[in-house]
Amino acid sequence: MIRRNNQAGFTLIELMIVVAIIAIIASIAIPKLMSARLSANEAAAISTLRSISSAQAQIQSSGAVDTDGDGGGEYAYFAELAGTVPMRILDTSVTPAVPAIGAVGTDELNPAILATAFGNVAAGRVSRSGYFFTMFLPDATAAGVVPGLAEAATGGSGATIPNSNNCEILWACYAWPVDLNGTGNRAFFINQEGDLLQCANRSATASFDGTIRTPTFDECYDIAGDMSSSLRTGTASVVSGQVWTAVQ
Repeated sequence: MIRRNNQAGFTLIELMIVVAIIAIIASIAIPKLMSARLSANEAAAISTLRSISSAQAQIQSSGAVDTDGDGGGEYAYFAELAGTVPMRILDTSVTPAVPAIGAVGTDELNPAILATAFGNVAAGRVSRSGYFFTMFLPDATAAGVVPGLAEAATGGSGATIPNSNNCEILWACYAWPVDLNGTGNRAFFINQEGDLLQCANRSATASFDGTIRTPTFDECYDIAGDMSSSLRTGTASVVSGQVWTAVQ
């Protein structure tokens, strides 16, 4: 008896057709997936900024930070809100008492208001869901303007302690994509009034993208160098030229 081995398989043409179909499906699906990812990251950034606003209101009303001992609570940096570094205190061991950074193991916020992940500050910023976030607190008023102080590189206050009185009424936070067009497009801003702004972030020379270009504290304000001035919306920023509008 003669036996024949039947070899089943795909022909070259069939394989080419399958590959072509997969390529067509991928060309349609991948852009949609990337667009959905960007939209999700932007929505998460907006939600995070609103949570930060609530956290700032909570710490200010609690009086947990009061560096001049007047009973008026002050706003805080990310690492202070997350309880990973000591809060600022009024140092009464010297006369007259002065604002200072509290002691490790004693003056951390407990319980923390923000998640511990917000205490993972690197280069003065926090990374969350494809976005960088940076917090600014006010320095002392000088020549009629209020400069902003960014968070220290590893979290909390740097060598210059934010001004006690100004810190009772002012703060600002920016969010911008880690990878422009990759993890997000728009940049965002929020302050102590809960004003939530956005910019399309399309300027060829002044787009905020990872660490290549980051927002300065006065990016959204009418007067360069003054975070106590009104916000500039609907017209070009005096710092970058970006146009900021309210988030709807």
